[in-house]
Formats: sequence, structure tokens, C-alpha cells
Amino acid sequence: MATVTDPRRRMVRRQIAGRGIADRRVLAAMEEVPREAFLPEAMQEFAYEDTPLPIEEGQTMSQPYIVARMVEAADVGVLDRVLEIGAGSGYAAAVLGELAGRVFTIERHPALADLARTRLRQLGYNNVEMRTGDGTLGWPEQAPFDAIIATAGGPRVPEAWRAQLAVEGRLVMPVGETPTHQRLIRLTRTGLETWHEEEIEHVRFVALIGEQGWPEEREARKPSRPSRPPSGLHQLIRAAEQPLPNLEDPTFASAFDRYADRRVVLLGEASHGTSEFYRARAAITRRLIERHGFSFVAVEADWPDSLTIDRYVRHLPARPGARPAFRRFPTWMWRNTDVEAFVEWLRGHNEGQPAQRGAGFFGLDIYSLADSIAAVLAYLDEIDPAAAKVARERYGCLTPWQHDPAVYGRAVLSERYRACEADMVATLRDLLAKRLEYAVHDGEQFLDAAQNARLAAAAERYYRAMYYGSAESWNLRDRHMFDTLQHLLAHRGEGARAVVWAHNSHIGDARFTDMGRVKGELNLGELCRARFGQDAALIGFGTHAGTVAAASDWDAPMEVKEVRPSREDSIEHQFHTAGLPRAVLHLDIPGELRRRLRSPRLERFIGVIYRPETELQSHYAEVELPGQFDAYVWFDRTTAVTPLPTVQRPGVPETYPFGL
Repeated sequence: MATVTDPRRRMVRRQIAGRGIADRRVLAAMEEVPREAFLPEAMQEFAYEDTPLPIEEGQTMSQPYIVARMVEAADVGVLDRVLEIGAGSGYAAAVLGELAGRVFTIERHPALADLARTRLRQLGYNNVEMRTGDGTLGWPEQAPFDAIIATAGGPRVPEAWRAQLAVEGRLVMPVGETPTHQRLIRLTRTGLETWHEEEIEHVRFVALIGEQGWPEEREARKPSRPSRPPSGLHQLIRAAEQPLPNLEDPTFASAFDRYADRRVVLLGEASHGTSEFYRARAAITRRLIERHGFSFVAVEADWPDSLTIDRYVRHLPARPGARPAFRRFPTWMWRNTDVEAFVEWLRGHNEGQPAQRGAGFFGLDIYSLADSIAAVLAYLDEIDPAAAKVARERYGCLTPWQHDPAVYGRAVLSERYRACEADMVATLRDLLAKRLEYAVHDGEQFLDAAQNARLAAAAERYYRAMYYGSAESWNLRDRHMFDTLQHLLAHRGEGARAVVWAHNSHIGDARFTDMGRVKGELNLGELCRARFGQDAALIGFGTHAGTVAAASDWDAPMEVKEVRPSREDSIEHQFHTAGLPRAVLHLDIPGELRRRLRSPRLERFIGVIYRPETELQSHYAEVELPGQFDAYVWFDRTTAVTPLPTVQRPGVPETYPFGL
């Protein structure tokens, strides 16, 4: 059997045991079977996600929790003979093979049956026997069965299965009046002609095709997505949401004045490449700065690059040797015409003000390891050469990986490199211990050097944590962003207030999403709510369709991609059906609408990578919208950002931050 991995353990602990599956044998079986071994190569990275996954022949591997739920309900014993209908990838048969004496599984697609048979044999499941055929007829030659499990939904329990179930045997299957909406039931045979039926929960499985199931043509006609929910949720949304004018209208941002008294206002985005999200955030931020005295903008971007922007907008001289900002993948995320327009406005707004009073522009993110180390060393070279020499020795162990930190993540697992974390912290401690001494030289330069030292320490841990699991690295990154935000507020003094620009996945409270409930991840929004309470406003953004600037892989070229229309089981589709082209729904709503929105629904998350072909697995997660955000801004159709030209333009100042 395969080695048990940490992602598999986390899946069992959070997705399965965390939802109430208590049978120790079932939990052990789920932990033993390598789910990735039953997936196409392109899907293996999603093996332990809390979702169904597409497999060959247009079929689907069930969500891990559902597999565990059905197996637990079947109460499989170590000597039991089990019949499974719908082998699919072979994954559930492997789980059953860990629990039962013999497993007999039927698959109607010959290609799938061959794949599953090969996978099971390679993993050593010699107690599983496979055949191709009409599963609704069962396997009479091997009957009776102590348990029967069907992974497809039929209009009723096939009579053949009833006949082949042993007395005291358990049958678990989805049953429903349509091929897409079913009840998961357990049928126990209590005597030769007596049965006891229990309903477990509502589910949605593929249709059971066969002589005693749905006819073949029903499968061809079945909708790929559920029909519009009959709840009328979209009508409640339409009645409660506030229409917004065009983005060019000067009154666009007035709808957000209700958040003007907050300490921090976090503005999200559903993708990193959508113009409307950037322009809306810029309009809201302009109003918060101009009319309500907000102190600075903190963005999901690298500190050194953002500092180049900050010195430009506050009319400070460029740092010696400073390079144009945002030259590293993904360049379009901040190097685009919408960001440039906001930066030019901010520079104009700060004209004539002392630098310390001007509205600043700072980066919160962790990814600039090489730039941050260079900035710390350059500062120490000027202020304290002796300290610079010590810092160089400490940072030296990172040198081979400064420009490829992910490679460092693999190397650092040896004991030799574990000491780097202590060295990063030591350098930060030494730098902060000299704060009063350094501050007399230049308070702004000290802020830069201190933040870069923090970043280098955090980035070392982050790149190492990448190889220990996504939750650890994600949590470290968002804690770093939160700590940076707090340092900036403290630096700007009493009464300082901040606007934050980051992705919805960072600014929406993780406790009300799959991130927190299933993956064990926290985020910036959750930390801000814990620290600032009602003084934090979390505002998310969403769209139905349009275009987006994104890549297909990390470091791949940017493309303008079509955004697929939102799924009918998503929160976006409810807003689309409500019918407004632009709107905001403030989520301090009482009554029926709030109750319905608290019911988990899918929400789309597109980062710098967009893979429409795997959109459900790659880009959707369940959320409770009123807990996730304080407001939700809607644009029905959106367009991709426009990247900036890659040449220096004439007539701009030497400090212009977007030159090349």
C-alpha cells in the first residue's frame, strides 16, 4: 500500500471526521487509500480537495466525505461480501477493499473498468473483482451480498438488488424522481420479504443507467447543472441590493460612505485580472482618502515594489538603485493602466503636502525574498556596516535560492538549512533593537529596512512551509500581511486608517468558507475582524462572465481569457439572475434573505491562474456570504485589465515607477 501523506490525513481529519464520520475502520481505510492514484494526471493536484472530481469518460469521482458517508452507512464487516455499482475510477472499491472480505464492482463503461482494474491491481487490492455490464441487474452469480452500495441515482431500488441482498444486509443508494436530485437511503433486509428504509441526506449523483434504472436517453438529456432554484433567492437579492451608477460617475463611491468611520476597509476582488474591480477599488479609495482622511493604501503586492510607488506618490526621492516596479510575474496584476491611473491620482492628491502626511502606498505580501534581503543589506551598509557584515553572513545560507525560493524550500529540509530561520529572526531582532538609534537618520528609511527584515524572516519560513502543506504556508503568508498592516498603522500614528486591496480569498473571513471549515486556513479578513471588530469592513466583489487577464500556469504568458458564465449553483448566478448590471448588497440584512444567504453556496475565486477546463475544482468553494463579507459588490459582465507598455514613456518624471 502507498505511504500515508499529510494531505490525506488532513482530508480525513477535517473533511470526514470533522463532519461526524465516527467509524474508526472507515477513517483508517480513507487514510490508507491514495486518492491521487485513481485520478487523471491533470486532476491529481486536487486529490484531497473537498469536492467531486472529473475522471475519464466524462464521469465523476465522488467527494471524499460522500464516499465515507455511504461506506459507514453500509456498516461493512471484515468478512462481508460487498457489491458496488458504478466502479468509476476504482477509488471507492479500494476503500471497500480495505474493509471487506470480498468486493465485487460493476462498471458500464469498458474503458473506465479497464483503468480501474489496472489501478486496483497495481495497488495490491486482490480482494476486488471487476466486471463490465449493466449494474442495475447486479451480479447474481456471486449473490447473496452483505452490503450493496450504488454510486449512481435511480428512480427506485432495482428488484435485482433486493433479491441479491442477504437477510440483515444493508443497501445504500441515491433514489429520486429525477436523475439529478435524490435522497441517499439505507435499505436493510429484515426478513425474506421485509425491509426497513432510512433516509440519510439529500444528495446529487449521476444517473443510474440500465434496465432497472434510468433509460440511456435520459442521461443524454439530463442537465449538466441544476435548474434554477425555486427558492426565489434572486428576487430577495434584487429587492435588497443597491444599484450602482457607472464607474465614471462621481457618485459611484458614495454608496460606501457607511464604512467611512472604520479603522480598516478591506476591498476584495474575485480575480487578479479584472478591470472593473481595480477601478471600483480606486474610486472607493479616492473617496475614503479625500473625504474621510484615510492614511494609506496597503495592497497584496511585494513590499519593495510598492515602496517604489510610495516614494513616487509622496514626492520622495527614489531609493538609490531602485528599479521599475512590478517586473516579476504576474506583471499585469499591478502593472496595468488602472493601477497607473490611481497612482497618478494619488501623486496629485499628495502634491504640496509634507511626505509624512501624504497618503501612502504599501505592499503587504511575502514573495520578494531576494529584493527584501538586498534592501536590508543596502540600508545596513549605509547606517551600520558592522551590522551589515553580520547580516550578510546570516543571509548567506539563502544565497543559492534567492532568485528561485521554491527550490530553497526543497533544500531547507536538511538540518544544515534549518538554522536559516533562526538567523532571519536574529537579524530582525538586532535591527529592531537599534530602532531609536536608526530613527534619527530617517524614519521612512527605517520603516523600509525593518519591514524588509521582517519579510525576509517570514519568507524563509513561507518557502519552507510550502513543502509541509498548503494550510501552513497560507496561514504564515496571511499572518505576515496582517502583521505588516499593523506595523503600518502604528508607524502612521494615532488615528491612522487604512484601505486594503487584496483578493476575496484574503479579505473575506475564512471561518465562513471552505478555507477555514475544511482546510484549516485563516486569512487577513478573519485576523482583522478579531483585532478590530466592528472597526473593520470586509467588502467582496463578484462577476458573472466576461474576460480576465490570467495565465494557464505560474510564469506562463498572460492571456485574455473568457470567463465562463457562473454556475447555477453559485452565489454569482443568484446575483446574475437578480438582473442588475452593477450593485452592492450590504450584508447587515435581517430576516429571510440573511437566513437564505447563510446556507452555503459556491463562490468563484480566480487568481493569476485561470483554468476554465477545471473550473469547478480549481476555482469554486463553498461560502456563507453574510459571514464572509460585510458587503458584496456586483458587476454582471467584466473586462480584463490592460497591461502597461514595456517602454519608458516620454515626459514622465525620473521617479516614474512603471518605467523599464
